[in-house]
Amino acid sequence: MKKISKVLVANRGEIALRIFKSLKESAVSTVAVYSDADATALHVGYADQAVCLGPAPAGQSYLRVDKIIEAALQTGADAIHPGYGFLSENRNFAKAVREAGLIFIGPSEHSIKTMGSKLEAKQAARSFGVPLVPGTASPVSDTAEAIKLASEIGFPVLIKASAGGGGKGMRIVEKEEEFEALLERAKSEALASFGDDSVFIEKYVSSPRHIEFQILGDTHGNIVHLFERECSIQRRHQKVIEEAPSCILTPELREKMGKAAIDAARSCGYFNAGTVEFILDENLNFYFLEMNTRLQVEHPVTEMITGLDLVKLQLLVAEGHPLPFRQEDLSFKGHALEARIYAEDPLRQFMPDPGYIRTYELPSGHGVRVDNGYRAGSEVPVFYDPMLAKLICHAETRELAIEKMIRALDDYHVSGVSTTIPFCRFAVNHQAFRSGKFDTHFVPRYFTPEVLQSGIIPDEIQKVAVALAALNKSQTQSRKQTDRGRLRLWQKNRMHGRD
Repeated sequence: MKKISKVLVANRGEIALRIFKSLKESAVSTVAVYSDADATALHVGYADQAVCLGPAPAGQSYLRVDKIIEAALQTGADAIHPGYGFLSENRNFAKAVREAGLIFIGPSEHSIKTMGSKLEAKQAARSFGVPLVPGTASPVSDTAEAIKLASEIGFPVLIKASAGGGGKGMRIVEKEEEFEALLERAKSEALASFGDDSVFIEKYVSSPRHIEFQILGDTHGNIVHLFERECSIQRRHQKVIEEAPSCILTPELREKMGKAAIDAARSCGYFNAGTVEFILDENLNFYFLEMNTRLQVEHPVTEMITGLDLVKLQLLVAEGHPLPFRQEDLSFKGHALEARIYAEDPLRQFMPDPGYIRTYELPSGHGVRVDNGYRAGSEVPVFYDPMLAKLICHAETRELAIEKMIRALDDYHVSGVSTTIPFCRFAVNHQAFRSGKFDTHFVPRYFTPEVLQSGIIPDEIQKVAVALAALNKSQTQSRKQTDRGRLRLWQKNRMHGRD
């Protein structure tokens, strides 16, 4: 066992700050890295040391393995924590860190490789009896054979990129005559996004809920789950609202899914923190979706209901210690919600809205936590994921947690850029969410920009909404073209917070 005394966090924004805080509480020194665009960012000033990696584009800074390892060696760091996004699920990065004599605060390269491919992950999970959605066991190559397989599975089917994430290389096919064209689009998008056009086919679950289990394993073969999170409120296949526990799971189903999650982790010899994701259909049948081999964006809701600090536990495992508890020792208390606060405009289909933040006032109070990465005067750059912060609320019951979240969102004031605050308030206050009768189609089913013009949004955004409604057709068309260009640029550069 080796005591870690200094950690470089190979990330930025709120997750870098959140990791630094736990490291400082553990008396561990901290090293930040940053790009030219982040020279004045909060995480840079908070760390004990900071090293510039290079220009703003992620490919020239946060994705430079050589520069990150060089920074760690120069500053005398013992270990590197990857956070989430960027290089966190890059097996070559994990390997390079360990070959440099440093500790990688994460799983093995084998686990990252296995779970980094959806097909390999399904094969590994299948070997341990984890339930899978009916579908192909290997990539489809011949179009005629793929159509035949899709017909056997039964339409609608889902075409998914094997190396994918964030909804890229994914197409829903409702009927056979659409299959060939959508297959080609999925393969083309997968190749452009991931450099790999391998796709597979599986049965499309029409009313799915997204349920995931937090996993924690050590290098001594012990693996536990820290219960589930509900992550069904999504836009563009990315989560916006998360909660723990799920309001739909019974104790019996929780135990069954938790065991399956542990089995999935065992299938690749997993250690450190990770997340096993499932889809749950309307009949409460669950199926393995994928495993994220890193700390998840929404980990704070698990921390709030269990009272555990996942970053400190990651550090413990990375030092070689066994887990300090067994599954039967674990329990949860109360209910927690998380709202992701993005610099996006929900009035314009959640388009990114980079720029300078003029005012920035955070909510506070008992049971209110903000994992934040910005302040008044900060610039939200176009180069990275637009998430500003995560607002987490914990209370004794789900209903009380919802009410606390609504109050906290009302107390969260941002100007200069548009944010998802008004959408988050709409979502958690919606009857479908309050009743627990919702699925991953919540946004397309219930949300339109017009619903935010009913008096529930701040005056400044209300004025913007009215102004947008008054634009003539030519201005609207021009704006749409600008939005598409901005979104393409953001998607090209974004390598952060992809779950």
